[in-house]
Amino acid sequence: MSGEMSFDERQQLLRSARVSGKRITVIGGGTGLSTLLLGLKEYTDNITAIVTVTDDGGGSGMLRREFGMLPPGDIRNCLLSLANTSTMMSRILNYRFDSGSLAGQNFGNLFLLALNEICGSFDAAVASMNRILAVTGQVLPVTNSNIVLRAVFDDGSSVCGETAITEEKQNRDVQIEHVELLPASAEALPAVIEAIRDADLIVLGPGSLYTSVIPNLLVGGVAEALRSSDALRLYVLNIMTQAGETEGYSALRHVREINKHAGGSVVDVCLYNSQPVPQKLTERYQDENSVQLFPDRESFDREGVRLFGGDMLSRSGSLARHDPLRLAYNIMLVAESMRPRKGAAGEGDRLLLRQE
Repeated sequence: MSGEMSFDERQQLLRSARVSGKRITVIGGGTGLSTLLLGLKEYTDNITAIVTVTDDGGGSGMLRREFGMLPPGDIRNCLLSLANTSTMMSRILNYRFDSGSLAGQNFGNLFLLALNEICGSFDAAVASMNRILAVTGQVLPVTNSNIVLRAVFDDGSSVCGETAITEEKQNRDVQIEHVELLPASAEALPAVIEAIRDADLIVLGPGSLYTSVIPNLLVGGVAEALRSSDALRLYVLNIMTQAGETEGYSALRHVREINKHAGGSVVDVCLYNSQPVPQKLTERYQDENSVQLFPDRESFDREGVRLFGGDMLSRSGSLARHDPLRLAYNIMLVAESMRPRKGAAGEGDRLLLRQE
């Protein structure tokens, strides 16, 4: 009998490795979070996505203003990234109306609106959507409170709302001093705190620094749980600085802003894309004064934050974005390097990293 493993046997082994994979909690919002989730589900079934609920633009903002529900857009994208359902169901939930009174609105958002009305709360609606789509792991809104993001600028002025913050910063020569939530008393869902406490690995980002990552840290209980966590806490640095938020920022300043808003150190390691962005892409960002972020290793060493680089740039599209599979692979590689698991679980982790 040959010792070579059959295709079916190998697939069963990989499946078992994912079932017993690392408990990973990811925190953020926007396109960056849903991109990350697409790749991570290849390495573990034990994923919790904690998603910000401060968005006030586009279709989500419209539903928020008209129906008083929390913004569904980022939640919907994360659910679809982790969904185990038919291609047709994904197409339906991604469908955007282009005419009539629903023009610009996404069907998936409306589906969550209906569930919100039926279930009586946003977290219950999201939990139902988790089950309907048979998602890998779970997606959680960070809070049920109807929170608004406020930015305070270095000249003492302030403005409320994600969209207004970006516009204000782009239109005036000001820097963001800090951001805060209204009401400040908003508390995290108990399941959010539990996911942070139980995690083997916590991933912050990638995503807009002030409007996707940091708002989660301002919700009551989140920063405290992060500061006291024994998990490896990894921050995925954005590929480029972002217009309206981080023009002129160094890589280290991103980390410092996270720690400042969290009230202490919550980043053990920073992962960045080491591949130069092609010139044809960088030219698209010149008018926004956005540049590629390349960390200075010595400054990170002085800060006590480990630094890892990897080729994670997407080869497709007209924007500088992370490739889901390359990003997830590098995250798992860092986790294996810094916090390898022992026994059968560790063997499973290493098997998944050897996938071709």
